Amino acid sequence: WRQYRQACELHLRLAPPAPGPVCNRSFDLYACWGDAVPNSTATVPCPWYLPWYHRVQGGVVARRCGPDGRWVTDDSGRPWQDNSQCEDLAQVQPLQRQAWLLEQFRLLYTVGYSLSLVALVVALLLLLLLRRLRCTRNLIHANLFVSFALRAGAILTRDALLPHGHGHGHPLQLLGMQAGPACRVAQSLAQYCVGANYAWAMAEGLFLLRLLVATSGRRCVPAFLLLGWGVPVLFVVPWVVLRYLYENEGCWERNEKVAVWWVIRCPILVAVAVNFVVFVRIVRILVAKVRAHQVSRGDTRLRLARSTLTLIPLLGVHEVVFALAGEGEGGGGLRLARLCLHLLLTSAQGLVVSVLYCFTNKEVQAEVRRGWQRCRL
Repeated sequence: WRQYRQACELHLRLAPPAPGPVCNRSFDLYACWGDAVPNSTATVPCPWYLPWYHRVQGGVVARRCGPDGRWVTDDSGRPWQDNSQCEDLAQVQPLQRQAWLLEQFRLLYTVGYSLSLVALVVALLLLLLLRRLRCTRNLIHANLFVSFALRAGAILTRDALLPHGHGHGHPLQLLGMQAGPACRVAQSLAQYCVGANYAWAMAEGLFLLRLLVATSGRRCVPAFLLLGWGVPVLFVVPWVVLRYLYENEGCWERNEKVAVWWVIRCPILVAVAVNFVVFVRIVRILVAKVRAHQVSRGDTRLRLARSTLTLIPLLGVHEVVFALAGEGEGGGGLRLARLCLHLLLTSAQGLVVSVLYCFTNKEVQAEVRRGWQRCRL
C-alpha cells in the first residue's frame, strides 16, 4: 500500500495540469485518481496492493465528476465511489467485523471518559468549596483531578470533531475522509492533556515519596505545578510543528512516521517508568516502617500513604504492562483484547481516582456532613 501511495503521489505531481475546469486529482488512501472532465464517470484499475488483486485485476473503481467540476458526493458528504468490482467478499467481511469492533471500543471509552468527567467535576467542586479541605495534599489531588478532567474533555471533543464513516465503504476509504483545522487543534490539545495527566501522575508519586522521607511537601508545590502543566509543552509543541511540516494529513490521528510519534511517546514512557520506580520505592519504605514500628497506627502520613498506594499502581503498574507489551501490528484477537482492556482502564481511571480520593475519603465525608447539617439548621 505504501509503494502504491508513493507511486500515486509521484504520478500526481508529475502529470501536467489539465486545461479547463476538472475534478481534482487525489489519492483517497484506496485508489489513485487523476483529473476528470465534468459530466463524466472516471474509472481506474483496482489497486494492485490488494491481497486478492489476482482475482479482481480486470475490475475498475468508478467515480462521477459533476458538471461544476467537483466529485459527486454521497449522503455522508464523501465522494461517491463504486469499488464493487474490486471487492473480495471473503476478505471484506473480516475487515467490516474489525471496524465494528473498533467502533464498540470507541463507545466503551466514550462512556468511561463521560462518567469520569462527571465524577471529577463533582470531586473538584467539593475540594474547592469546602475550606477545611484546602491543604497541600488536596491541592496536588485537585490538579491531578483537573488533568484527568481535561484529558477526558479533550478526547471527547476530538472524537466529536473527528469524521466517522458510519459503517460505509472500505476501511481505507474511511481513513481518507477530510478533517478540518478544528479537529487538528483538538488533537493537539488532547495530546497536551494526556501528557499533563501523566506528568501530574508522576508529580503525585513524587509528592507522596517526599512526604515519606521528609516532613513536608509544601516547598515543592511550585516545582510540581511546573512539572505538571509546563513540561508537556516541551514535547507537544515540537510534535505539532513536525506533524504540520512532515505529516499534515487528516486529523493527525494516524502515526505513520515513527520518529514523529516518538516525540510524544518517549516522554510518556519516561513518566510511566519513573512512576513505577517511585511506586516500588514507596512500597519498600512502607514495609520498612511497618516492620520497625516507627509509625504509630494513627499517624497521618501512614494513612496518607495507604490511601495513595491505591492510586500509584493504578497510574503506573498497568501502564508498565502495556508499555512492555508494545502497541503491536495487525488485528489479532490478542491485540484487540489488549486494546479493549487498555481503553477500559484508561477511560475509567478518572472515575476510580475521584472515588478513592474524594467520595470515599473520611475527611471529605465528614466535611460534607458538616455542611449538610449547617444547611439544615
